[in-house]
Amino acid sequence: MAKRDYYEVLNVDKSADAQTIKKAYRKVAMKYHPDRNPDDKEAEEKFKEAAEAYEILSDADKKARYDRFGHAGVGGNAGAGGFGGMNMEDIFANFGDIFGDSGSPFESFFGGGGRRAGSRRGMKGSNLRIKVALSLEDVLNGVKKKIKVNKLVQAEGLKFQSCSACGGSGYVRRVSNTFLGQMQTTTACPTCKGSGQTIKEKPRGADNDGLVREDEVIEIEIPAGVQHGMQLSMRGKGNAGKNGGPNGDLIINIEEKQHEHFSRDNQNIIYDLFLNFADATLGTSLEVPTLTGKVKIKIPAGTQAGKIFRLKGKGLPSVETYGVGDQLINVNIWTPKELSKEERQMMEQLRESDNFKPSLSGKEKGFFDRMKEYFR
Repeated sequence: MAKRDYYEVLNVDKSADAQTIKKAYRKVAMKYHPDRNPDDKEAEEKFKEAAEAYEILSDADKKARYDRFGHAGVGGNAGAGGFGGMNMEDIFANFGDIFGDSGSPFESFFGGGGRRAGSRRGMKGSNLRIKVALSLEDVLNGVKKKIKVNKLVQAEGLKFQSCSACGGSGYVRRVSNTFLGQMQTTTACPTCKGSGQTIKEKPRGADNDGLVREDEVIEIEIPAGVQHGMQLSMRGKGNAGKNGGPNGDLIINIEEKQHEHFSRDNQNIIYDLFLNFADATLGTSLEVPTLTGKVKIKIPAGTQAGKIFRLKGKGLPSVETYGVGDQLINVNIWTPKELSKEERQMMEQLRESDNFKPSLSGKEKGFFDRMKEYFR
């Protein structure tokens, strides 16, 4: 099922600023929050959809990519390949602060009762970035690739315990005296960084956060029509988080390999065809390469340098629309550098023929006539 436009999900315009986007997300999330809609799968999906939209539109870099490339620019069209999608724990861990700073991120709206089960999480892991070089054939069809990344993972045998400083709540309350009386503030526990747990047993070789480096082979599915410089992301495929926090993301930077025959102009493919003088003059039929094989085209007699032939639908697809570009064939006239004696004689005879002298348009002829008159 196709994803809805993120601006539509939050009911904001593309020109909306960060504060407006935040307020819009807060409104939608409150409406569809699971605590207000128990056992309502449709509401839960809308809650997740709003969180995914906010994640993209609240980040200036992701928002810019989304505005330019649509869902594909932020990994939203890759389906089961791992791009996009959010789970409830990620939402509560990453966006809970939008709802307030009391003992529970949702306490001020949903009547307290402590933090939602499973919502205590440690710090999110850092993102990993890789470059993937694609041929134009890969861009045409989309491609699956297996890559090996070296990343931080949670060490096997790592065990956690409830944080003694905050009693496992992840928050500590402080009372201070002011001229208005006693004021209570709630902040993330400095010992466990808000996760509610600390390391109990750390395997040998692990760092202070219980993490070790390992290689992992990851299969990525890149949609057709991507462009050089585009970034895709795979959620949860980055470095492991601290204190049981969620993994970071894997950011994939798209690069295009230089092609033997073609250059690219957005969705169009450019091919430079070099014709000899005789073929351009007399006309001919010949084969030219395309991304899907060779095709035969007809060159009319008298074809001029700079002429462009168009092969409809032989270009690249778009990641945003259903359109497909064309292949543009740019005609160049190839001039030999060396001639035999017989060839030179033939060319000398042709040069004297009026038919081989460029004819001037009326406008050009008038210009040269005025120049002649001027220099008399």
